[in-house]
Amino acid sequence: MDRPQMRLRNSMTRTVVPFVPLDPENLRLYLCGPTVYDRAHLGNARNVILFDLLFRLLRHDHGADRVTYVRNFTDVDDKINARAAATGRSIGDITDETIGWYHADMDALGNLRPTHEPRATEYIAEMIAMIEGLIASGHAYAAEGHALFSVDSFAEYGKLSGRSVDDMIAGARVEVAPYKRDPMDFVLWKPSDAGTPGWDSPWGRGRPGWHIECSAMSKALLGPSFDIHGGGNDLMFPHHENELAQSCCADPDAGFAQVWLHNEMLLVEGRKMSKSLGNFFTVRDLLDKGVPGEVIRFVFLSTHYSKPMDWTDAKAREAEGTLRKWRAMAADGGTPDAAVLTALRDDLNAPGAIAELHRIAKTGDGATLAASAALLGLNIEKIVNSRIVLDGVTVIASLAVSQPQDDVRAVVRKWSEFRDNREFVAADHIRKALLELGMSVRVTSAGPEVEISRSYDASKLKGLL
Repeated sequence: MDRPQMRLRNSMTRTVVPFVPLDPENLRLYLCGPTVYDRAHLGNARNVILFDLLFRLLRHDHGADRVTYVRNFTDVDDKINARAAATGRSIGDITDETIGWYHADMDALGNLRPTHEPRATEYIAEMIAMIEGLIASGHAYAAEGHALFSVDSFAEYGKLSGRSVDDMIAGARVEVAPYKRDPMDFVLWKPSDAGTPGWDSPWGRGRPGWHIECSAMSKALLGPSFDIHGGGNDLMFPHHENELAQSCCADPDAGFAQVWLHNEMLLVEGRKMSKSLGNFFTVRDLLDKGVPGEVIRFVFLSTHYSKPMDWTDAKAREAEGTLRKWRAMAADGGTPDAAVLTALRDDLNAPGAIAELHRIAKTGDGATLAASAALLGLNIEKIVNSRIVLDGVTVIASLAVSQPQDDVRAVVRKWSEFRDNREFVAADHIRKALLELGMSVRVTSAGPEVEISRSYDASKLKGLL
């Protein structure tokens, strides 16, 4: 059976290449998931949305039963241990709660649940077995209760990140420890004290290093060779470089991941997100402010995953306006548009697919629009509007505004009167002021109309009366 062809940007070769599944009947994806000790910040959502889009497209093109998607939870980590010590809560309570938060937040953004969501603590035995094999084959060694991977035993180390070992040593925070044979060697297993989670192993009671978990879980659930591995580009080194090295050495006849898919990072209003800059926020922060998950997803998809994405309030307002307009024409019974599929198959070109959605909307084909948007994970039916006509003024409000206020209608009537009297400078002053408050006004055949977004600030409205 001939299936549609797709191209993807392979980080290993730094080129966009045709994607040829290892087994067309069993497509396999792995995404590095979160360390579960706190809420997911906005940047954490980008690779989830990227892989959800990939998952949806592959299921559409190959069949849902032919695609397996794994995204792990790191539930053993020093950050989790520190959070437990600081709060007096158990590690299990913290990780269970955080996983619940993560599911709720990612679900709200329209993401499907992966086929498997393994926890690292469920695969300790597989990690120990892999480490034992690496030591037996000379790619790792034990020292002072630790097991470490020997970087110089893997000639291709650095191929994924494109760095030489000397550059890595110069540019990375390499832990210098007496038990290391080489500064670049990385920990596969480390000892645990009485107050730290640990498991019995050939090297004493301890816990896994960060990198070995993904190698063990991907092998257990997808096999030693699978199709696509991904994450944010901040994971390319050291995490993915180390995963690749240990997996290839553990199974030298396998190829590990055929394609590496990395997304660029997130900016907020043109600046790197940082607590020190006051522009750091979580997905839940936005959802609790009333920003719909569909709006967040739309903004993310509007920039290609291979480019830095800038989150701005202006983009969110524009996205919400677009989705509200599309909702008004949505209908059931359609199928995804061919041009939308073509865009997505070309390196997951979501911005190109959104441009096609705009084209479809202009034709008025609500069924095709809704089905095409759904392929992108956008449920436009969830964008709710109220449309109320009072005193000759039509007020269109999102969920953030439960009832139109008298002041809103009074200001819109004032703007309309200035226009009727050809006092256009005064009318334009009100229009611009309303835009800053989160409202847009226009004249329609039925009279003046105002659209109120979720960023509407009622406290500043009286100054315009």
